[in-house]
Amino acid sequence: MKVELKGRIDSSNAPQVEADINEQIKGNTEGLEIDASKLDYISSAGLRVILRLKKANADTKVINCNSEVYEIFDMTGFTEMMDISKAYREISIEGCEVIGEGANGIVYRTDPDTIVKVYKNPDSLEEIHTERELARKAFIMGIPTAIPYDVVKIGDLYGSVFELLNAKSFSKLINEGEDVDELAKQSIDILMIMHKTHLKAGELPSKKEEAIGWAKFDKDYLPEEIGARLVKLMEDIPETDNMLHGDYHIKNIMRQGDENLLIDMDTLSMGHPVFELSQMYLAYLGFSETDHTAIDMFLGIDRETSIKFWNSSLKYLFEGKTQEFIDGAVIMARIIAYTRLLRRTIRRQPEKEEIIANCKEKLCELVPVTDKLYY
Repeated sequence: MKVELKGRIDSSNAPQVEADINEQIKGNTEGLEIDASKLDYISSAGLRVILRLKKANADTKVINCNSEVYEIFDMTGFTEMMDISKAYREISIEGCEVIGEGANGIVYRTDPDTIVKVYKNPDSLEEIHTERELARKAFIMGIPTAIPYDVVKIGDLYGSVFELLNAKSFSKLINEGEDVDELAKQSIDILMIMHKTHLKAGELPSKKEEAIGWAKFDKDYLPEEIGARLVKLMEDIPETDNMLHGDYHIKNIMRQGDENLLIDMDTLSMGHPVFELSQMYLAYLGFSETDHTAIDMFLGIDRETSIKFWNSSLKYLFEGKTQEFIDGAVIMARIIAYTRLLRRTIRRQPEKEEIIANCKEKLCELVPVTDKLYY
């Protein structure tokens, strides 16, 4: 059942409003949806009407509240007792600068103060809520991140709004001439803060479990011995409690003033840092391995610059380690990266035969000569 509230509801008209609603629902005890899009104000007398409806109809929810009405529900504790949602402000992204794009969404700058992550999935409200909670968790644990403060509609899609005053991605800073090596150092400084953050078991999704799934999928597309060995190597990676970003690259690191912040936190997980290294390899080298022009579309820099950023990142990430150690870690990361990319391409872009063939070739070359996928 759906009913609509309009104007003001206070002590002068609350009894009549309640009578009208009861007449409409005629004793229905199933789910009741109250549309508050045209409601300007509700007093305590109106709130008591809602409370009685909730008691009679357990699944009652209120939708499309404006900010003022939602604030009343929130201050009086109604948002903790029942499902109450805001009306979403509608915005346009036409002509806006694209800051970055990932598997789940595209990030736009809508004005000097604001960026919006537009989710590709039309049914993304749960994803948005999850990402906001993950960002809050990371922020509380000391990770420098931006927290979304609003949800908006963009056509049939939804987006999260972040206030990032005049912030620029590391990609843009590189294109403006900032030193690549110094930016790589700063990116690793943030990454180390994240990896030194330890979590409780089950506090975030396990990256190892996800990676084992990639390997089991790929097994059917590889020679039998290679596929079986790949799964075993993944299963043998220790289940550690390090926080991982999961999509760490220069378009997800923003500089605001003199502070560097992470965005796109929906991929937060936990596990061994080798998984982060594998994702970074994909971002800086792997995705553009068969088409060197793809890096410009993905990260906004050329492949030569991307290679330089990757090598500088390795230098600071493994400071004090031997070159032999670093080379071994990179091979481990590449195996995991090709495992992920093979599955991703087969499922999403099976026509990209060159990428699929390259992943298979590299896995067949590297897996037999690798004893473990962790350092």
